[in-house]
Amino acid sequence: MGVLRLGICISGVYAAFLLWAIAQERLSAPFPSTSPHPHTSPVDHPTKGDKFPSSLFLNYAQAVASSLSALSYLLFNAWRAGNLNKGLSKIIGFDLLFTSDNSGKAVEKRTQQNGNNNEKDNSKITQNGHTSSKKHTQIGNKSWRKSLPALLLQVSLFQTLAGPIGFLALRHISYPTMVLGKSCKLIPVLLLNVLLYRRRFSPHKYVVVALVTVGISLFMLLAEGGKKKKGGNDSAWGLWLLGVNLFIDGLTNSTQDQLFSTYPQFSGQQMMFFMSFFTQLLLLPLLLLPLPTHPLSLLSHLPFPLSPSQSTMPISFAKPEILNCISFILSHPTVLSPLLAYALLGGLGQLFIFETIQHFGSLTLVMVTVTRKLFTMLLSVVVFEHQLTKGQWIGVGVVFGGIGVEAGMKRREMLRRAKKDK
Repeated sequence: MGVLRLGICISGVYAAFLLWAIAQERLSAPFPSTSPHPHTSPVDHPTKGDKFPSSLFLNYAQAVASSLSALSYLLFNAWRAGNLNKGLSKIIGFDLLFTSDNSGKAVEKRTQQNGNNNEKDNSKITQNGHTSSKKHTQIGNKSWRKSLPALLLQVSLFQTLAGPIGFLALRHISYPTMVLGKSCKLIPVLLLNVLLYRRRFSPHKYVVVALVTVGISLFMLLAEGGKKKKGGNDSAWGLWLLGVNLFIDGLTNSTQDQLFSTYPQFSGQQMMFFMSFFTQLLLLPLLLLPLPTHPLSLLSHLPFPLSPSQSTMPISFAKPEILNCISFILSHPTVLSPLLAYALLGGLGQLFIFETIQHFGSLTLVMVTVTRKLFTMLLSVVVFEHQLTKGQWIGVGVVFGGIGVEAGMKRREMLRRAKKDK
């Protein structure tokens, strides 16, 4: 059942985000205008059209679609199980947000799952699921910062920040550099799980992470013309932003792992619903309020030690983003179809993503998303008869070696569990 579920999750992630990437690329292209747009100058280039004005609106639309997808999934499961009479609050998990005994149950469940037969450790667990040791008592009486609402808000904030920082980094580095950096995403996810939340992984996990990261990096670096595409135009500021983006990605995935570990009764779709809802709450003020045209101009009005320059810059405010986007959609109706596809496919893909995180962890998810591009390129090699360099084939072999190690260890673990059950 576990292998079948993993196969469905991988297929869903690949299919949904392959189509999502097509919709995203279409949204980055200009759209023809049926009427003059008040915030651009289409007169100068009447045939080229205009690009969609706001990435914040795209993120908000996807958050809305993700919350609706999660809600539909939860309602369908409740209907199939005959639990619709429990009420919407229990179906979406709202009653779990402020339940005080979640942590004690989580500790008890984790202890049982780990199969710890040591009498000294077992004596710490009482019948009501609470611990007698000082360490477990601190977990049971955790501060609000480690509560379920706070963890959900943290992950939502991390996800909201990661996108704009990634887009900003792409302005100062080349696209191959961005892809190469993203291929190393497994490393910050693994390190932050270990350093921040003290999680332990099997030794083979570190080998698999190293093999997949090295293999993907070789595949990207040794592509024909890869150095020419870079062109040496990667600035230090762009590389620093890329590092911040990877750090935030690591925080996001490691915090999601911590959330599921601490609150195992909170399902992936419930987490998806509340994360999308909190993301909407964070983005809505940015869409409704007039923001400064040049945010850095605010720094010039600070006192001298804090101001980067002694001269003050005038502060001007732009119209709210929501008005720009609505005006753009009305004057560019052809944008509506790829916009809906972008939001709905993103919401569908998120269902498979959170199912993967809940049952297999963030490392498996990141491995799926990182290798997706590799398998897409290999598919294009088969279909369109493209040629790969020898170095790229070496990278492919290293990646498949890492995947083989992971598959072999999974099979070994399943056989061991089957023997214990017998």
